[in-house]
Amino acid sequence: MKRIRTVKTENPVLQAPQRSKRQKTFFYGSAFGKSHLQTLMDWGTLPLHVVLHIFQFLPLVDRARASSVCRRWNEVFHIPDLWRKFEFELNQPATSYLKSTHPDLIQQIIKRHADDLQYVSFKVDSSTESAEAACDILSQLVNCSIKTLGLISTAKPSFMNVSKAHFASALTVVFVNSKSLSSIRIDDTPVDDPSLKVLVANNSDTLKLLKMSSCPHVSPAGILCVADQCHGLRELALNYYILSDELLLALSSEKHVNLEHLRIDVVSENPGQTEFHTIKKQSWDALVKHSPKVNIVMYFFLYEEEFDAFFREETPVTHLYFGRAVSKAMLGRIGMNCPRLIELVVCANGLQPLDDELICIAERCKNLTAMGLGECEVTCRGFIEFVKMCGGRLTQLSIMEEVLIPDNDYNLDQIHSEVSKHLGRMWFPDMMPTW
Repeated sequence: MKRIRTVKTENPVLQAPQRSKRQKTFFYGSAFGKSHLQTLMDWGTLPLHVVLHIFQFLPLVDRARASSVCRRWNEVFHIPDLWRKFEFELNQPATSYLKSTHPDLIQQIIKRHADDLQYVSFKVDSSTESAEAACDILSQLVNCSIKTLGLISTAKPSFMNVSKAHFASALTVVFVNSKSLSSIRIDDTPVDDPSLKVLVANNSDTLKLLKMSSCPHVSPAGILCVADQCHGLRELALNYYILSDELLLALSSEKHVNLEHLRIDVVSENPGQTEFHTIKKQSWDALVKHSPKVNIVMYFFLYEEEFDAFFREETPVTHLYFGRAVSKAMLGRIGMNCPRLIELVVCANGLQPLDDELICIAERCKNLTAMGLGECEVTCRGFIEFVKMCGGRLTQLSIMEEVLIPDNDYNLDQIHSEVSKHLGRMWFPDMMPTW
């Protein structure tokens, strides 16, 4: 009979007392048995649903590497559930440091998983080549049934450099073949009215979200066609120039579901050369009567002399963001005519204190819960009065310290404690970092 050689080791874990060693051996032996322990150690025999769950947490590159471990894992790699949601990242190595989806993988997806794609997005850099590559991929998705589609430019709107015919052709392929699109994000693209008509003709029963800000080839008639036919639309984002009384009335029809979110971008590229139309109060009232909980969000990028058409009458806006300077008179009209206002952010105003305007807003905008002020001026006394009138409903208050002007009643050292007292929580003004 052969003698068993004993290998000595200096590993303290392996030099455990004999009693502990027996206990550990007994535990594994009795609970699982030797053969079952070996099975557990064989990763290739894990149930498919377990491997699938693990794969869902892995980045695409790691998932691809794991698929080469064994045939079973390669089968899991191609399970349709893993390809329901996919983001194509298209970047030019010469001009971008961002990662890009490998061309071989793109072709594999088109050949083997186009039918599985449901939630698709394209993230492209600033190059026209990347945007054109995205259009080429869209053109090949002829057998898919996409539910959500997003076209995202990480820098400047590169899709605008693609020819309108090429872009519209690619988008039409998806609109015609999907039949069940519920969400579309196509901001800063050359989408046009004929493309929207194709969208409506094939997806009017399923479309719930449409974001298409800065789409210069879409007319008021084009977006009106969408509102007239897509009665399930709940979220809409667009530029002010295609907003009309007819559109608001279409969104307020009895056939239409309650609108939840309306975002309007008001942009001027050429100061003094753009005339903005006025939306009638009756049209706004009809929308709010039909959808009383709708959030109406407006982003303004105008010059001071271009605000004349806005807030002359009561406007049911809930969120206001001013990316450029806005006049005292404009802020005064907001206080008088925006009773549903929830959030107000002012990037800049000038060198005239806004005490009276803020107090008017606090007094008349009873739903205001968030305020942000950038390059503005407010006296400490006026600011404390504003906070006192709003009280604890101000859940977000972001004010740069440079905005606050000391006066005879309060200085900057006192402002912290006074504001904290009226808010019911600790508050400090924001500080400008110094480098």
